[in-house]
Amino acid sequence: MSSAAAHPVSTATPLRRRALGVLAAVAACVAIWLVGALGGVDYAVRSPGQPEVVVNLVPVVVVSLGSALLGWAALAMLERFAGRRATTIWISLAAVVTLLSFVPLFQVDATGGAKITLGLMHLAVPAALAALLPKRGH
Repeated sequence: MSSAAAHPVSTATPLRRRALGVLAAVAACVAIWLVGALGGVDYAVRSPGQPEVVVNLVPVVVVSLGSALLGWAALAMLERFAGRRATTIWISLAAVVTLLSFVPLFQVDATGGAKITLGLMHLAVPAALAALLPKRGH
């Protein structure tokens, strides 16, 4: 078995590795949602003054994909304009955005299971992106 076959992600082109990061982020969110759904999680979420919304799989895919692509775009812009500091800045920015993404989660009325699984999704996207988007050696 060649080294490339043993570690396909590490030898992939940057574009392929980053696309894989986006795919991994979405797949992780879908998997978390499915595990929750199979475990009986009620994904009904109630925001003050708003009608109840059931978080089904379509918004999970759309939001995780959109977030992952925005993360990729932000990193690409930072690499263009911030040079060697791009990855450090991007990781810091991703951490801040991740923390801020929890604010609405604490403000809605939902079951504990829904809050836990949705919170795990909020962590899955930046984890996948941080693992696969930054250039290696930076």
